[in-house]
Amino acid sequence: MAEGMKMRAALQGDVAEVKVLMSHPMEPGTRKDAKTDKLVPAHFINSVTTTLNGKTIMEAQWGGAISKNPFLGFKVKGVKAGDKIAVNAVDNLGNKFDGDVAVA
Repeated sequence: MAEGMKMRAALQGDVAEVKVLMSHPMEPGTRKDAKTDKLVPAHFINSVTTTLNGKTIMEAQWGGAISKNPFLGFKVKGVKAGDKIAVNAVDNLGNKFDGDVAVA
């Protein structure tokens, strides 16, 4: 299960550069365990939503091809210091996790 996110948002003018590091195993369900020779069950993030002050600014659908502990970086225009950027994610097992950061 996801342990959380580390987030950072830096403002330059009216554009915020957001960096998110998510802690998640991201198992595609196709890898075999070396000890048991059985498939490791799929466990990956399949939905990511980002918001700015509660308004959705990006939605993404992911799959098993994303690497372990995925990094997400993006820029948002029209932002000012103190605005809140949040990221919500759901994995294929229904686990939900999120993080937020105030733009500095």
